[in-house]
Amino acid sequence: QVQLVESGGGLVQAGGSLRLSCASSGRLFSSYTMGWFRQAPGTEREFVAAIRWGAAATNVADSVKGRFTISRDNAKNTVYLQMNSLKPEDMAVYYCAASRFLGLDRAPERGRYDYWGQGTQVAISS
Repeated sequence: QVQLVESGGGLVQAGGSLRLSCASSGRLFSSYTMGWFRQAPGTEREFVAAIRWGAAATNVADSVKGRFTISRDNAKNTVYLQMNSLKPEDMAVYYCAASRFLGLDRAPERGRYDYWGQGTQVAISS
């Protein structure tokens, strides 16, 4: 069983940076895809970025491309989301998710993930 715990959220000024972490309590296999999603009040949960656990390949949403970077540390069973040049529209609850079998081309499909974390709040002050 995989349990995901996010951390690293908080309040930051526009233009600032945050690094989110997602730690897994269960073993992650090379077939897993790890994703980050976010949800602002009154909106649907939207895809941010994903990475294959067994490879360096990533998929990053156009809205954050060039500002956000997803990475992983296999030894620590942890996925990271480095967020730079934050904008007010980035404010949301950020969720980590894991899928046992999912290609990166389908990573934005939130219904295909098997495990979800509780989320971590990111607030941006302008």
